[in-house]
Amino acid sequence: MLETEDRSGVTVLRLQHGKVNALDTELLRAITAAMRELDPAGAVVITGHGSAFSAGVDLKRIVDGGQPYVREFLPALTEMFLAVFNHPGPALAAVNGHAIAGGCVLAAACDVRLMSGGRIGLAELTVGVPFPTVALEIMRHAIGPAAGNLVLTARLLDAAQARSIGLIHDVEAPEALLDSAVALAQTMAKTPAEVFSLSKRQLQLPARAAMDGHDADEVAIAAGWESSGTRDAIAGYLASLGQRGAAR
Repeated sequence: MLETEDRSGVTVLRLQHGKVNALDTELLRAITAAMRELDPAGAVVITGHGSAFSAGVDLKRIVDGGQPYVREFLPALTEMFLAVFNHPGPALAAVNGHAIAGGCVLAAACDVRLMSGGRIGLAELTVGVPFPTVALEIMRHAIGPAAGNLVLTARLLDAAQARSIGLIHDVEAPEALLDSAVALAQTMAKTPAEVFSLSKRQLQLPARAAMDGHDADEVAIAAGWESSGTRDAIAGYLASLGQRGAAR
């Protein structure tokens, strides 16, 4: 589900969960636990196994599990995003393939993002689910005003397009991606830990302030995810993907 490796003092967390590293409660909790076990000052690189970084939320589990599953899933999703975003040391994403929806937010929660291929973007509105506040503020922190367009159009970008809006910082060849991310993490870790963590907190202040005080929104967001209409929309979306696959 989640492989951990030490690469010359840098912790590499590799998502290895199904074909596309879809986010379910088990994977979310595994990532959160792994982040909390890290040396607070240590550098971490998050990457994926296979051809995807993470294709986002496991929508089939949302449909099959209904309200009870959603009530476990949404807090676990927010907790995972914050575990990455709040890590005091350097956190980098080595985006090895598609990073969609929650996978995109996971990458955006990192300080630096390198990408070798695939598509990246936010597809939540396509399947009819609202964004948790933390996810939106992480995206706004990562790319500023460009977040609005990415959210509302649900466009998926290639690596070069993502770099043009600051979502990706560098494009790497697939065979060089992880080595480049580890080397950059090592360089970033040379900054005194207390200086790095303080600078990071200062940069995150607007996002952190915006994350607070949205209890009413979170209730509405949960209701949106839990509704039968949303589950029907997700089921229809999944069915359309199956039909497209059959047509190919």
